[in-house]
Amino acid sequence: MTEAKKSREPNGASSIYKGADDYWHGRVTVGVKDDGRPDRRHVMRKSRADAVKAVRDLERQRDAGSVRNVGRVPTVGEWLTHWVETIAAPAVRENTLSGYRVAVNVHLIPGVGAHRLDRLEPEHLERLYATMLRAGSSAGTANQAHRTIRTALGEAERRGRITRNPAKLAKAPRPGEVDVEPYTVDEVRQLLKAASLRRNSARWAIALALGLRQGEVLGLRWSDVDLTAGTLWVRRGRLRPRYEHGCGGTCGKKAGYCPRRLLARPETDETKSRAGRRAVGLPVELVALLVEHRDEQERERSTAAQLWRESGYVFTTPRGEPVIPNTDYHHWKRLLADAGLRDGRLHDARHTAATVLLILGVPERAVMGLMGWSTTAMAARYQHITGAIRGDVADRVGGLIWRGK
Repeated sequence: MTEAKKSREPNGASSIYKGADDYWHGRVTVGVKDDGRPDRRHVMRKSRADAVKAVRDLERQRDAGSVRNVGRVPTVGEWLTHWVETIAAPAVRENTLSGYRVAVNVHLIPGVGAHRLDRLEPEHLERLYATMLRAGSSAGTANQAHRTIRTALGEAERRGRITRNPAKLAKAPRPGEVDVEPYTVDEVRQLLKAASLRRNSARWAIALALGLRQGEVLGLRWSDVDLTAGTLWVRRGRLRPRYEHGCGGTCGKKAGYCPRRLLARPETDETKSRAGRRAVGLPVELVALLVEHRDEQERERSTAAQLWRESGYVFTTPRGEPVIPNTDYHHWKRLLADAGLRDGRLHDARHTAATVLLILGVPERAVMGLMGWSTTAMAARYQHITGAIRGDVADRVGGLIWRGK
């Protein structure tokens, strides 16, 4: 047999031979193609020793499961678009998908989308994060972009599109910790007094007394509330609306302002976790507020007449439509101003409720159930030691060490 002919090897075994072109060729079976045929990879070297080395390297990659799939290598932008719209979209929650889309379309594709997927390096991502920070993005936004591309590239690695995930090696900006000082009990009373002069005043009482998230409060339906038993059930959260053009884009406006706009996502979604689906007891004072609120809503239904939309939500607009989260946020800011209190995030009402429970000495497990936390780490994050509690602890320590004789 001449040197130019391949020696007979068992089916599937690697082969090395010298071709008529005077080069040494190697072929390695690394798997099976989509059509069921063997996936045979080819290497070509000038010397037999180099060909043997290339074949052995390819065999090691095959055995380690790190051989890249066949076909044209997509760009990072092409892969991110495919991942977010085809892979992630059917599998994740609406809010999660919205976050992915912002990170992909606003930051990642403009920043690193032109790179070939298998040539993206950690340094490319680190330079992108630095550019985002210089342009005014927060460290939290850059970190969100990092988590998004790490997830997307992890899926590419799992499917053999790339042999390593560069985002696992890249260093992302560390989000700063937000120091939150919850409102005191006296400040809560001021807020509730100011809220009593506004529509949907019970909405703020629920947030401050029970610690429900914004989406959980706005997603409440009357079917979730038993005023006789003094219980409400948290089952869903209100989503921020997203719209599409109903005019085909001919109005010249953004989709949200299109006269024929169409809602492009559901109004609500299930709670984030099983722990989030929970029953919460209502103080008798809050039951009274909800009874009063229900009567007021009945009067608004009569006033609106045929314009009323029967949505079943506890908190609505004067025409029965669900409250938009952005509108609710601005109502909170005006409420703080009306009460003469310092500015704060809407989520601070939840921190306040957790702190009140801590002041009352409610056991941690019970607090977790009321707040819808799934881990004790969340309890540690949300419960803040206020000045009153710090003073009590200091007094107890002093009594033990100096006054305990």
